Amino acid sequence: MSTPQQLPADTAAPASPKAGRLFLPAGRAQDEELRDNPPSWLADRVDAAFPTEDEYRRVLARKLRRRASGPYTVPSLSELRTRLHDFLSAHIEGDFTVTGVRWLTGGASKIQLAFGLTWDAPGQGRITEPLVVRMEPAESLNATSRLREFQVIRALHGTIPVPVARWLDPDGTWLPEPAIVYSLVRGTTKPRGDRLRVSGTGTRFPASLRAALAPQFVAHLAALHTFDWRGADLSAFTVPRVGTTESALWQLNRVRRVWEEDRGEDFPLVELAANWLEGHLPELDVVSLLHGDFRSGNFMFDEETGEITGWLDWERGYLGDRHRDLAWTMLRLFGSHDEETGEFLVSGLVPESRFLAEYERLSGLPVDRTRLRWYRVLNAYQMMVSNFATGYRVVKLGRSHQDVLLALVEGAVYSLAQELLDALEEVPHGARPMA
Repeated sequence: MSTPQQLPADTAAPASPKAGRLFLPAGRAQDEELRDNPPSWLADRVDAAFPTEDEYRRVLARKLRRRASGPYTVPSLSELRTRLHDFLSAHIEGDFTVTGVRWLTGGASKIQLAFGLTWDAPGQGRITEPLVVRMEPAESLNATSRLREFQVIRALHGTIPVPVARWLDPDGTWLPEPAIVYSLVRGTTKPRGDRLRVSGTGTRFPASLRAALAPQFVAHLAALHTFDWRGADLSAFTVPRVGTTESALWQLNRVRRVWEEDRGEDFPLVELAANWLEGHLPELDVVSLLHGDFRSGNFMFDEETGEITGWLDWERGYLGDRHRDLAWTMLRLFGSHDEETGEFLVSGLVPESRFLAEYERLSGLPVDRTRLRWYRVLNAYQMMVSNFATGYRVVKLGRSHQDVLLALVEGAVYSLAQELLDALEEVPHGARPMA
């Protein structure tokens, strides 16, 4: 692959955007050049056109600033072992021993290492525990904040099953990229016999596992959305105002910004969806803490006991409207159909009507079908942008260790486009199975 020509640093910015849109210079080649090698004014332009939460603004600006640094090279295990030791030395008082540093597979966006640590843990004494380093590649399918992920995991400890968040390197000071270190959660993300699918997509749980996992799945979501976040350290989160459309607009603007920064070509349905979303912004009634990617594939479970052992991948967590999580976990991409009745199962676990009814019972929070539809459109829109725009850009520029997987996931774009179209046309959820 040839390396794009670097644009001069003083490349002039185009005229100011009109009606909230970002207009890049005419012509596909010039648009590609700007997105491959963003000049300094581009981050400011998209930030002004599509304002969102402060921490996301910082993370997305960092992504554009660093994009022109060239293809990504995965650090060697030896280098990471040395840098991990330096990182731990800065955070642990006393002696410690690191053993068994190894790569972890799984996930479509982050680099993960497992290792054992023997150390004097505060309040516990000398212990040996298995830990995980969760680190960004040069550019991820989801540009997110390790600081926010660290804070939300710490906040939820004791409320629902989550890892123990130990340490944070928010800006990549010690490690090659921003990273967190947390406890290793035992278990699996999908049942035996379902190994060929990308984790979390179309997962088929046997009936016995569905019976065990589904009640926990819904109960954990209800507990998350009713968690009293006000007493937690969530300083990296922006709190939207109840009775306004701030929360919905921030989420929409974040995705619109990514579309402008990453896409390789136009897709009229995406623009149609963005305009519809902007014209139908829902007001917020209750501020809840959200996971942002609550679905099968993002929880670990013990296949023998049917116990959910931990919820992972909190990178998209934010404070906002619970309907976002509800609609996300109901996406067809993450579900499957009952092998006997043909009924659509949310995340492969529970029929939609039972899922919503049980959620309302456990949380005491109503489900507004109008807002649920809006977030169904937003979620399908976001999935389109992630796969059709960001996946393309990251793979094209070689900015991730997961090029092959991202290229594979990008192939789901037309099934996602159908889901987006169905949401806009109000086709009942799950009426058309994923291709």
